[in-house]
Amino acid sequence: MKAIDVKDVNKSFKVGREMREILKPTNFSVEEGEFVAIIGPSGSGKSTLLTIIGGLQQPDNGEVLIADKPFSSQKEKDRAKLRFEEVGFILQDSNLVPFLTVEKQLKLVNKVEKTRFDKERSDELLDDLDIMHLKDKYPSDLSGGERQRVAIARSLYHDPSVILADEPTASLDTERAFEVVDILARETKEKNKAIIMVTHDTRLIDRCDTVYEMNDGVLSIRE
Repeated sequence: MKAIDVKDVNKSFKVGREMREILKPTNFSVEEGEFVAIIGPSGSGKSTLLTIIGGLQQPDNGEVLIADKPFSSQKEKDRAKLRFEEVGFILQDSNLVPFLTVEKQLKLVNKVEKTRFDKERSDELLDDLDIMHLKDKYPSDLSGGERQRVAIARSLYHDPSVILADEPTASLDTERAFEVVDILARETKEKNKAIIMVTHDTRLIDRCDTVYEMNDGVLSIRE
């Protein structure tokens, strides 16, 4: 089953006095249980595609479906609900809440969802990402790499069916980067998730099932 289905999506932005098509008409899908990487130079349209898939911005044309449900054409309220239920974001900026400890960053998800805290799931993620010893620390006490690992734990905690990762290992050293990608690969297979990872680090793509390249707004499969 297709977890993500992008149909004839494109996006243009005004640059100076001109409209520039950053993302040319794109058709693209990701199956459940598939780990996809998108590589390409800065400014090629990778992050634009990712934010459109995640509903953070609207395409000029076309449609995105998440779990066979129309997504980009929905009203913002309905899109936000589906995004929260189905999509996990891992961004370059960790976006942690400064006054919450590491463990409470995950508990915040339960507060928003009005669900019970899953200590077993929380401990599993914190342990896998080697930040269990930091669970009572605040973001200001953490290094950039540690904050990023907390953000990854938070994005996986509510068990989304789709995970969108924009340079998730940018602030990590090589060993930690491979550990994080291995965790994402395991989540993909064990929990049948669909994961898209945008990355400049081609060393990581061996863990992925499918690799695409983005150049000048054109997405193509990497042979």
